[in-house]
Amino acid sequence: MDQFSPLAERMRPNTLDEVVGQQHLIGPDGVLRKALAGGMLPSMILWGPPGVGKTTLARLIAQDLKRPFFTLSAISSGVKDVREVIEKAGGSGLFSRSAVLFIDEIHRFSKAQQDSLLGAVEKGTITLIGATTENPSFEVIGALLSRCQVYILQPLTEEELLQLMHRAMAGDEQLRTRSITLKQTDALMRSSGGDARRLLNTFELCVKASSTAEVVISDELVHQVVQTNAARYDKQGEQHYDIVSAFIKSMRGSDPNAAVYWLARMVEGGEDPLFIARRMLILASEDIGNANPNALLMATTTMQAAQMIGWPESRIILSQCAVYLACSPKSNASYMAIGAAQAKVRETGDLAVPIPLRNAPTKLMKEIGYGKEYQYSHDGEGNFIDQEFLPAQLSGTRFYEPGKNPREQEHAALLEKLWKGKYRS
Repeated sequence: MDQFSPLAERMRPNTLDEVVGQQHLIGPDGVLRKALAGGMLPSMILWGPPGVGKTTLARLIAQDLKRPFFTLSAISSGVKDVREVIEKAGGSGLFSRSAVLFIDEIHRFSKAQQDSLLGAVEKGTITLIGATTENPSFEVIGALLSRCQVYILQPLTEEELLQLMHRAMAGDEQLRTRSITLKQTDALMRSSGGDARRLLNTFELCVKASSTAEVVISDELVHQVVQTNAARYDKQGEQHYDIVSAFIKSMRGSDPNAAVYWLARMVEGGEDPLFIARRMLILASEDIGNANPNALLMATTTMQAAQMIGWPESRIILSQCAVYLACSPKSNASYMAIGAAQAKVRETGDLAVPIPLRNAPTKLMKEIGYGKEYQYSHDGEGNFIDQEFLPAQLSGTRFYEPGKNPREQEHAALLEKLWKGKYRS
């Protein structure tokens, strides 16, 4: 390994047993471990945040099965590159075994690029391993997704991150020349966000920042190092999520000036405009919601326009939307409502649907009363009839708390008029 390589690269595992974390996949009872033990390997999408081992897992899986291993980056590769790999994998001799094709950031592949993989994946010419930080159900075409297993990788725990640091201190040739004391690690843990690559590289920067042989890692030292290196924007991961977090929080906090600044940081860093647009689309519903329903329409239109136009002009559309969202009234009432409802579902399980609300597509279902007592709401005055829509055990449970804004206060008044206190908190 090159002595000038970052610590994270120098500490990359050489076997699956050396991998820290992801035990639900590669532990003794992990689904991938069992598949490898049987010599079977499905095409798969590895979905998870940066620095949790997606690339490493792909390489080690191919190594474990002694398969030819090809790697492409969706940022710099096109259909021609994909076809060249498939051609090699379909050859004889060494390449007659099903080769593993690893595609990093597969969510950046266009539909045409993803289409070019279908035939080879279906025939088994290649075993595809795609890595993505984005939800594959949105970013990977349905035909390809249906041919792959999706495995979710988790951020590393604090215990796992500490294990990595101690392993680096004991095993890395450069770190072994220094006397390192971990006095405080809270700042390192917070700055890493469960990202092993960020943790190790920040740790190494802290070690190098000390001019003496004895290094004391403290929260103060970590803060100094992180602030010194925070000016850069790494769309591969290091600053990627910090910048977008600041962007989202600025819009949530109704500060259009800060929102445009963080947007400019992403624009100057060459960020994917659709990544930015998706984050604004989520914010429009999560943080604005029914306080201004037009925000969701604005964000949706922005995403469609950015997809059609691309850089550099879409920066203007993104800026317009960011300013609009920052200046909109805010409400997280719908976001809180679905969270509360999901929590209740987990607590109470599969409660029965009330008989009047059940569907009755067959004669037998009608005979046993399905839907019999249901009253058609439009037959009532004001298109409303007082009847129960929740399971009996949850009658009167309130999930939606209208926000303190003019539009949702209209909702509150309407609900009070219709239900006459049934859903009062």
